[in-house]
Amino acid sequence: MSDDFTYDVVKKIDLAELKAFYQKQGSVIPQSVDKLSRIVDNSVCFVTAREADGRLIGIARGIADGLRGYLTECKLDPSRQGPAAVTQVDGRIEHDQYGIAREMATRVIGALADMGCERIDASAYGTEVDFCEELGFERARGIVPMTLNVAGGNA
Repeated sequence: MSDDFTYDVVKKIDLAELKAFYQKQGSVIPQSVDKLSRIVDNSVCFVTAREADGRLIGIARGIADGLRGYLTECKLDPSRQGPAAVTQVDGRIEHDQYGIAREMATRVIGALADMGCERIDASAYGTEVDFCEELGFERARGIVPMTLNVAGGNA
């Protein structure tokens, strides 16, 4: 891991900075500041990764109810993902050359455990599965992921 990055575990993150980060990654972001604000308010922790100059290059986010936690997001600027990343789209985490994603995810997991979470879940797609398994996550046996999109459209 490089010393050129700083990490912070925070309860809140600046909305404008978060929105700009999402937009730069091409991520699907809430259409209104109200919805983005709800995401921030309903998250129990964020881990930020920053360049030495303070520029935000990664975020990871956890949500929890006190017993169960969820690593709900772990995004890294594709310019920092390096040659090991396969897709480099939407800031999706796979394997970055500096270990930034691993550090952010590990810090979210630690924060959720410190809050008393006894189980932490994550959803993974494609090569994110390997990333999560390397963090210690196991594939849930017999569980079928389900999604209900109450806003309509594709899930």
